[in-house]
Amino acid sequence: MIGEVDLYGVFIPSLLVLMLIALAVTGCLRFVLLRLGVYKLVWHRSLFNFALYVIVLGGTVALTRGLHP
Repeated sequence: MIGEVDLYGVFIPSLLVLMLIALAVTGCLRFVLLRLGVYKLVWHRSLFNFALYVIVLGGTVALTRGLHP
């Protein structure tokens, strides 16, 4: 995970890229959970969404960890 992504001469930290990917995936998951009615069972929606984001971010970091030697 150490390193930067070169975007037309601008170096962006790789963690920022992974955070944006996790945000998009979390947004899709939130939509699905809303349609399934899972939020009726959740005590604190904001804490649940934050925990979901942290879990997805950890998963994306773990998945991309094997890609970089």
